[in-house]
Amino acid sequence: MIKERIDIENIEGQLFEIKVVDPDNSKPASFTHYLHNHKNGVSQFYKKDALSYVKEILEKEYPTEKVTNKVAEEALQYLIFDLNKSVPFPAPEKPKFKFIDLFAGIGGFRLALQNLEGKCVFTSEWDKYSKQTYKANFGEIPFGDITKPETKNYIPDNFDLLCAGFPCQAFSIAGRRGGFEDTRGTLFFDVAEIIKKKQPKAIFLENVKGLRNHDKGKTLATILNVLREDLGYYVPEPQIINAKEFGVPQNRERIFIVGFHKDTKITDFEYPEPTNKDAVLEDILEEKEVSVKYYLSTTYIDTLRNHKARHESKGNGFGYEIIPNDGTANAVVCGGMGRERNLVLDDRLTNFKPITNISGKVNREGIRKMTPREWARLQGFPDNFKIVVSDAQAYKQFGNSVAVPAIQAIAEKIIEKLNCK
Repeated sequence: MIKERIDIENIEGQLFEIKVVDPDNSKPASFTHYLHNHKNGVSQFYKKDALSYVKEILEKEYPTEKVTNKVAEEALQYLIFDLNKSVPFPAPEKPKFKFIDLFAGIGGFRLALQNLEGKCVFTSEWDKYSKQTYKANFGEIPFGDITKPETKNYIPDNFDLLCAGFPCQAFSIAGRRGGFEDTRGTLFFDVAEIIKKKQPKAIFLENVKGLRNHDKGKTLATILNVLREDLGYYVPEPQIINAKEFGVPQNRERIFIVGFHKDTKITDFEYPEPTNKDAVLEDILEEKEVSVKYYLSTTYIDTLRNHKARHESKGNGFGYEIIPNDGTANAVVCGGMGRERNLVLDDRLTNFKPITNISGKVNREGIRKMTPREWARLQGFPDNFKIVVSDAQAYKQFGNSVAVPAIQAIAEKIIEKLNCK
């Protein structure tokens, strides 16, 4: 047994380390993907690099030892048994379907689909901090840049559902039909290329509401043309769905695109009806006093008020906003005025001594930013979801993520359709 010769616990940290210096290093991702897929045959896509990676780490830690493939394989087998010890969101024991998670962020799609007993067999995300959060919660390191052929080569065959919250980009379609080739150079092209090669039973895409009118509607028209005409999928009209209609107090509209492979014979699909589960801001606020660092300084509040007044004098509605406890938050976003448009009143602060460098004093009106945990709740992430990055990165990650309850409601409809055929 490998444990008798080599202390696995001694190298576990190195094995699961995310390579910040080389975020596109695929070997750590292959290693974790192998561990997660040892039961379903998908592991064959990752085994070679997984073994190579384990050997690298063992040889580095034990330079005088003879590290053979057999030794590395024994180490892998030991680690499989150890895998779910500290993973908050392990894969279901008996999954009902397989999916891949592209542009994965921190795993909003994965969380929703695992709740429906789905098994993620491939994930990719280029941001190194998002990878850290993803690994902490799912025990898996995403592959890197999905635009690179070497990353695409790791995607296994025979999965049921492709999920992607891909960024929106304009296409060069002037004078052309707006087909597959016209999307080259955009991230949608990479999604379409994977669909074309792997032929999943269904596709589930998410984007900002503005995609509908992006480039005067040409971008969405091209996407639909590629999916329907070039790739042959049945794609009902995309639908804009608001997260606040699915049990979270956030006014977040996103456009969703669902499609089914022609072999499924599915030719109709209805998006889910609102759950009518009323939620208000108070439902997601911290129960205890929060740190003084979330409270705005008097100088900053004056700046925000002056800024808002200038815009109001010009007839604009732009500016900070304090959300009442019985109200609905504005959409959380990764930058700009995202935090300032979702301020809250909280008079529980007892220690007004600043712990960060601020201009002026801590305000006595109880005006503060929401905490990262509150943003997580606005997106439907459970409280045992680990936040392992700085506040700045956490705000960015949750702002970029998807509203889990909305994703899950749509995914449930997709899986119902697939299972009925």
